[in-house]
This record gives sequence, structure tokens and C-alpha cells, in this order.
Amino acid sequence: MAGGPQQIRQMVNFILQEAHEKANEIRIKTEHDFNVEKQTLVHAARQRLNEEYAQKEREREVQARIAKSTAVGDARVKKMRLRDELLKQLVDEAKAEVAKVASSPAYPELVKQLIVQALIKIEENDVVVLCRKCDVALCEKQVAGAAQSYADIIKKETGEVVKVQIRVNKKEEKHLPDHACCGGITVTACNARIVCDNTLDARIALCYEDLLPQIRYELWDKHDEASK
Repeated sequence: MAGGPQQIRQMVNFILQEAHEKANEIRIKTEHDFNVEKQTLVHAARQRLNEEYAQKEREREVQARIAKSTAVGDARVKKMRLRDELLKQLVDEAKAEVAKVASSPAYPELVKQLIVQALIKIEENDVVVLCRKCDVALCEKQVAGAAQSYADIIKKETGEVVKVQIRVNKKEEKHLPDHACCGGITVTACNARIVCDNTLDARIALCYEDLLPQIRYELWDKHDEASK
């Protein structure tokens, strides 16, 4: 057949060209799809990393705030504890100084006045005085004078004549504790249903409560104001 081989070569060349073009087209599309997919994956990975970094940064900030808050709280607790210890030391020192009064010449008169104050407060005519074991004899010497002073005060203030019976407790189990009491007395009436604590410790506690704002100001607040 004339021209057959040439036509065949042309057909083969055409087919090869088509194949090359198709292969090139597939390669280009594949590279394009690959680049698109790569960019998508890279973008997604970058976003994920950014989100993870942002999340870690937020967590770090939260942890930093928590740590700061904890440190501030711990510092405040420590500061409060130290202040409480200082105040307790101040009270202990005050008790030590007041306890010296119990061994001074002025103590008997002080006990008498404490009994009179308690009588005025509870306004009962039959009372029992509780004291430390070491103060029993002293109190027994002072009750008569205390009763007379009380009667004189009532007569002067109201015009009434009163007679009070004062007994000093001698029962061991009802004595005020020597090791935990600086001195003074407690007066009870109506089978101990009425109690007036007039010990030196109670007076210290009252003074401490009244003076606490001033003590705090002198020890801390004044210095805090000066440092601002």
C-alpha cells in the first residue's frame, strides 16, 4: 500500500506527541495539585502552631497570674502570722510586767478595789471570791474592807444601806490557776450563774482590745503611710 509506512510514522508521531502532551498536562496538574495541597497543609500546620502557641501563651499567662496571686497570698499570710506573733509577744510581755504587781506592796489594795468593782458590776449581796491559791489569805484580809467600801459607795450614790456577804473560795478545784493567771479575782453569785472576771489577765485583755487599733497604727500603719 503506497504511503503506508509514512502514514504509520505520522500516526505514531502524532500518538507520541499526544501522549507527551497528555503526560505533561498530567504532570503540570499534578504539580499544581501538589503545590495547592502543600500550601493548604502548610497553612493548616501554621495555623495549628499559631493556635498552640497562643494557647500555651495564654496558659503561661494564667500560670504566671496564679503564681503571682499565690505568692502575694502567701506573703500576706506570712505577714499576718508574723504580726499576730508580734502582738502575742506584746501581750505576753505586758502580762509579765503586770504579774510583777502581784508581788508588790500595792497588790493588797488593788485586790480590794477589784472586789469592790466586781460588786458594783454584779449588784449582788451574797458573793464568792475566787482567787489563786497563793492569794486566799490576802483576799480574806481584804473582803471586810471591800464590803465596807462598796456599802459606802452605794450609800453615797443612792442613799440605800446595803450589807453584802463575801466569802473567799477555799476549794482547791475552784482556785484560779497559779501558772496561767497573773493575779486578781473573779466574783460569782447565784451559785456561779453570775460571774465577773476581774483578774489582771481580763483587764489586760480589755486594754488590748481597746488599744489594738492604736497599737496596729503605731507598729505598722504609720510606717506604711510614711512609705507611700
